[in-house]
Amino acid sequence: MSDHHSHESKPSCGGGCCGHGHEESPLPQGVLVTISGILTGAGLLIGWTASGPAWLETVVFAIATLAGGLLVFPHAWKALLALRLDMNVLMTVAVAGAWIIGEHGEAAAVVFLFSLSELLESWAATRARRAVSALLDLSPPTGIVVSDDGSERELKVGEISIGSRLRVRSGSRIPLDGEVLTGSSAVNQAAITGESVPVDKSAGDPVFAGTMNGEGSLEVRVTKAASDTTLARIIRLVGEAEEQRPPTQRWVDRFAAIYTPAVFVMAILVAIIPPLLLGQPWSAWVYRALVLLVIACPCALVIATPVSIVSGLTALARRGVLVKGGIYLEAVGKLRALAVDKTGTITMGKSQVVGITPVAELSEHDVLRVAASINTHSEHPLATAIVEQARSRGIAFEPAGDYASVTGQGARAIIA
Repeated sequence: MSDHHSHESKPSCGGGCCGHGHEESPLPQGVLVTISGILTGAGLLIGWTASGPAWLETVVFAIATLAGGLLVFPHAWKALLALRLDMNVLMTVAVAGAWIIGEHGEAAAVVFLFSLSELLESWAATRARRAVSALLDLSPPTGIVVSDDGSERELKVGEISIGSRLRVRSGSRIPLDGEVLTGSSAVNQAAITGESVPVDKSAGDPVFAGTMNGEGSLEVRVTKAASDTTLARIIRLVGEAEEQRPPTQRWVDRFAAIYTPAVFVMAILVAIIPPLLLGQPWSAWVYRALVLLVIACPCALVIATPVSIVSGLTALARRGVLVKGGIYLEAVGKLRALAVDKTGTITMGKSQVVGITPVAELSEHDVLRVAASINTHSEHPLATAIVEQARSRGIAFEPAGDYASVTGQGARAIIA
């Protein structure tokens, strides 16, 4: 975190993986997949309706195959250079075989479905990077270091050592984990703890990088380096969690490591055994071997998991439920108990006045009027709730004068 690099590590795939490095193509992935899908559909429509010249269908399918293949063929080439057979190689050979035997529409459809699965996994990776970037934005890139002579200078967080003293001004984010030396303030720790109500901080209390300081000024002693703050550890955990492949996808990868070589072996045997041992014609059995490669290309298997996961995550997001990744989505089916934090999860995270207990000769009306007059100056969530309650009851009040916030105790003011 100290250098604010986005942690975009790419998981290494085994022999059976589809090689999802997600390198950038000359055109954006979504555009290529869209072109491939539209032209595949157009080619099928031309064939079904027998409209247009005979060559038009072939040209449309060729462009559709090339557009989708730009996302897959390079992976197949790299796998071959590494002497590895994977799904990309199988799909590429199947597409070539489909063109050889004249099944141009089949070739275009296979490429489109396979490239669509690549696109969906790329979207999932982009989602992971955005999640990490959002967390990185919480931490300020610099901090104000206080020297022994009282002078102040601004340094990058990666250059600030443990034990340094930081000046955290009102309304600014705390750059590093530390301990309050002097000053008092209410700190919004929602980014770390999820608690929406600011926490009062004074000398001796811990503070966390990325949290928002309130109205007071703090002097903080740094206790952790930039790479070891609570926020930095959260970022690492989020990145690791997003990179984990769901159990179903891992099973598909393991299956592919066995399935792909097996299909090639079967195709070779189909092509050579009947001609060599039974005197059958080579052309017929090579054709059948190519057919075997085409029908054995597991598009449904490859696309099923990404489509299911992306659809599930999207549907949940529309309903306000954010899931970190497919591995956690699959784990929901095994839940037996659920533990959640309260504020903002099973509650609205918004304070409300639910009761008033007057003392002495004051009525509820008087208590609420006085409290609202004082708290109209404050942005504290509890103060806002008091003011809103007074307004909802139609209680008229004027802002109090000489307002002063007393950290950890409340506020005081003079009411005319």
